[in-house]
Amino acid sequence: MNDSHFAAKKRADNIMTVFFRFGAWSAVILLIAFVGYVMGEGCRYLTADMLSFTEKGLGNQFFNTLYLVFLSLVFSAIGGIPAGVYLAEYARKGHLVKWVRMAVETLSSLPSIVVGLFGYLVFIVMTHSEWNMLAGALTVSILMLPLLTSVTEDALRTLPESYRLSSYGLGASQWQTVLHVLLPAAFPRIMTGLIMAAGRGFGEAAALMFTAGMSTDIRWDDWNLGSPSCPLNPLRPSETLTLHIWALRTEALEVNANEQAAACSAILMILVVSFSLIARYMSYRIDKKMGGN
Repeated sequence: MNDSHFAAKKRADNIMTVFFRFGAWSAVILLIAFVGYVMGEGCRYLTADMLSFTEKGLGNQFFNTLYLVFLSLVFSAIGGIPAGVYLAEYARKGHLVKWVRMAVETLSSLPSIVVGLFGYLVFIVMTHSEWNMLAGALTVSILMLPLLTSVTEDALRTLPESYRLSSYGLGASQWQTVLHVLLPAAFPRIMTGLIMAAGRGFGEAAALMFTAGMSTDIRWDDWNLGSPSCPLNPLRPSETLTLHIWALRTEALEVNANEQAAACSAILMILVVSFSLIARYMSYRIDKKMGGN
């Protein structure tokens, strides 16, 4: 009787192992198939003209995407990481913490187009300004903020308690412990949150239509930050790759709009994958260096 019961449990365990393994490999296969399809379709139409930094090329949109995501990550990190530290290390149980957590959860579930309308009203209408990259970056940072807050909090909470006790035992204060011990130890997981936030920034379109604008006019010989055509001026309109894909697929102003959209999708995919690989490698190197290896 015991042998049959053990055999039944073993069989159930094997079935669930196969089921979970199937789920894991399904995600990998789906990603490979998706990336392969987009890259295969897009690379067929990539030409030297499309890769140029001219009006007919995609170089300006490529730069706008990188610049806007960088600004968004800076703004979201300024608010999200301290918020996660507060919730993990300083907050005490009470109504204030409940309201903060509810605010974070609500922000994470807001549709991007609603956040885009909010960004348009606050960063464009109320400031009496035109579409610009800064407004788009601030709007996208609102979408990134709850993710970075949650990841930072979880990363700090999962650290061994011995990290804190050892630091306190050496005479360090709480903020010194957080700054010099806990945050460096949790950096690899925080880096993962930054990668996930950047992925959302790379693929965002709805929030940027109302804030960043659907045009770009860059002159690469103009480096006056006050000039509307300066590449580094964040107060200029800045069409990103996702916005350009949307315009090509909906307005179809170009004869080869479908080919351009496919090529633009391939460039965006290469950008996202490259950013993820580079960020993970940096995280690995930092984690290895901190471990003394």
